[in-house]
Amino acid sequence: MADQPIPVSEAAPSAPYAGSFRPSAFPAQGVPIIHQVNWLGLWTLYMKEVRRFFKVQTQTIWAPAITTLLFLAIFTVAMGRGGRIVLGVDFASFVAPGLIVMGMMQNAFANTSHNFLSGKLMGTIIDYLMPPLSAGELLLALMGAAVTRAILVGITVSGAMLLWPGVHLHVAHPWAIAWFGLMGAILLSLIGLLTSLWAEKFDHAAAVSNFVIQPLSLLSGTFYVIDNLAPSFQAISRSNPIFYVISGFRFGFLGRSDIGSTNLAVLHGGLGLGALNLALATLTYVLIARGWRLKH
Repeated sequence: MADQPIPVSEAAPSAPYAGSFRPSAFPAQGVPIIHQVNWLGLWTLYMKEVRRFFKVQTQTIWAPAITTLLFLAIFTVAMGRGGRIVLGVDFASFVAPGLIVMGMMQNAFANTSHNFLSGKLMGTIIDYLMPPLSAGELLLALMGAAVTRAILVGITVSGAMLLWPGVHLHVAHPWAIAWFGLMGAILLSLIGLLTSLWAEKFDHAAAVSNFVIQPLSLLSGTFYVIDNLAPSFQAISRSNPIFYVISGFRFGFLGRSDIGSTNLAVLHGGLGLGALNLALATLTYVLIARGWRLKH
C-alpha cells in the first residue's frame, strides 16, 4: 500500500558527491598535499613580481639607462679627454662594462629590498606567507624576478652605450659576461632580501643603500684600475666582492681586468663569488624558514 514504509533495501541510493569532493578526500590536519616543488605557485609569485616592476618600467628599466649615460658623460668628459688609454682601450670603452653591471646590481637590490618591508609596513605580508610556498620557493621566485629586472636593465643600458660615441663593446669572453653578470645580480638580490627582512622602516633600507651598496659600488674599480692605488687600498678593494663582479664582467668585454689577464685568474674570482652567493642564499633561506622578523 502507498502509506506503508519502503524497506531500507529498496530505498533510492543516496546522491553521489559531485566530482571528487568527498569527506574522505581531505587529508589529515598537518599532512602536506604538495609533496614536491610547487611549480605553479613559484611561477605565479615570480610573474607577480615581474609584473610589479614592469608596470612602472619607465622608472625601473629606462631610468637606469639615463642615469648610466649621465655617469658616462661626466666621467668621460672629466677624465677621458686627451685620448686616455686604460687597459689598452680608451677610457669610455674601459668604463662602459662597469657601468652596465653596476646598473644591473643596483636594480636587483632595489627590486628585493622592499618586498617584505612593504608588506610589514602595509600589513600585506600575509600575501607572501599564506600561500602554499616553501621558503626555498619563495626565495627562488623573489630572486628570479630581481635577476630578470637586472638582465632587462643590462640589455637597455648596453643598447644605450652602443649609441654613445667612443664606446666600443666587443665580446671577448661570453662566459665571463654571463657568469659575472648573473653572480652580481644574485649577490645584490640576496643582500636586498636580507635588508627587507631586517629593516623595520624605509629609512633602514635607504641607509643600507646609501652607506653600504653605493660606496661598495663606486669604490669597486668601476672608474679606475686598482693598480693606481696604494698597496693598503688595493687590499681593501680586493676584499670588496663587487670589485670581482666589475672586473670579471669587464674581462668579458676587454679580455683584461684588475683580477688578471688569464681565464684561470678570473675563474677563481668567479668561483669565489659563487661560494659567497651560496652562503648568503643559505642564510636567507634559514631566516625566511624561521620567519625572522616576519611572524610576530
